[in-house]
Amino acid sequence: MPLLRKAKKVRRSRRAEALALLGLAQRAGAVVKGTEATRQALRRREAKLVLVAEDGSETQRKKILPLVRAQEVPLETLGGQNELGAALGCGPLTVVAVTRSGFSRQLRERLGRD
Repeated sequence: MPLLRKAKKVRRSRRAEALALLGLAQRAGAVVKGTEATRQALRRREAKLVLVAEDGSETQRKKILPLVRAQEVPLETLGGQNELGAALGCGPLTVVAVTRSGFSRQLRERLGRD
């Protein structure tokens, strides 16, 4: 198997693992869905990680970026809007926040960041 194809396969499997873990976090009550709910979680200092869809609206990103920077919360990109929503059992989503540090740490590990 060529190295590039193998690298893409590893990247896809990490993404799939991260999306599955996000679904588990949702079932554990550790996920806040949507831009406004994420902003509220950031204001209340509950967000431990913010995930943004790759194809998400720039307008939605601009709404959360100042709060993410001010609170120094990690911001990661994970999948498209449809993938992010499907992982959480709902329609397309641009932004979600993880509110438990254990899930946040595990998601960052699966995304290849510490």
